[in-house]
Amino acid sequence: MKRRTIAKEIEYSGIGLHKGETIFMRLLPSNTGKIIFRRVDLEKGKNEIVLDIDNTFDLTRGTNLKNGFGAMVFTIEHFLSALAMVNITDLIVELNGNELPICDGSAKVFLELFENAGTRDLEEEVEEIIIKEPLYLSLGDKHIVALPSEEYKLTYSIRFEHSFLKSQTAEFILDYETYRKEIAPARTFGFDYEIEYLRKNNLALGGTLENAIVVQKDGVMNPGGLRFEDEFVRHKMLDIIGDFKILNRPIKAHIIAIKAGHALDIEFAKKLREI
Repeated sequence: MKRRTIAKEIEYSGIGLHKGETIFMRLLPSNTGKIIFRRVDLEKGKNEIVLDIDNTFDLTRGTNLKNGFGAMVFTIEHFLSALAMVNITDLIVELNGNELPICDGSAKVFLELFENAGTRDLEEEVEEIIIKEPLYLSLGDKHIVALPSEEYKLTYSIRFEHSFLKSQTAEFILDYETYRKEIAPARTFGFDYEIEYLRKNNLALGGTLENAIVVQKDGVMNPGGLRFEDEFVRHKMLDIIGDFKILNRPIKAHIIAIKAGHALDIEFAKKLREI
């Protein structure tokens, strides 16, 4: 596959999920072979954070990056998910804060930004990750398996001990149109009993029913309900697609994930990197 960047600059602003501050984001075409996050609010020379698996940290509630000077960028997985499906490999992401805008809690807005700007192929190619024999990783009851496949396919299962949200499974072949219609609009979610803890720890300060699904014991708090009956598992699929973009290479495999999360995703990506 050819390396790819955006055809023109993109500007967007929105609320950051955890700090609740307005984030101004500017995307610039690039030809470096890398995705680079540039913190314009920090000192030049120390403010660039390269999308690299060795720069990940604190994967408890999202996928986050930092550089050797202490510059950080949080909650990048939804943005990366959209990047993965438009096959953008070269980009500079300027931010005036330490997180990406949460938008509506999905990847839909980011995908639309890329669609409106267009993309441009570069001369150099990027090597695919092709699974030729089964690869797996487990941590307790969480599992990820990669099987040989002629396409990028994803099967995902979730299970919660909850009165409303129990088990969901979904499977899709990950072509662009399927992702745009079936996965990109799926929103992030949390449980009502988590809200007090998060706020006390200065997390999710920008979270509202406009950018997250809040699950309660007998349904969801969001007035508009769900976009899909299985929106929860579809969002987990969105997340793992974004997490694997940390390698900045296209994947040809059938990925099967059971109760995986950001930490396991990144550990599995380390195994994919070795192929």
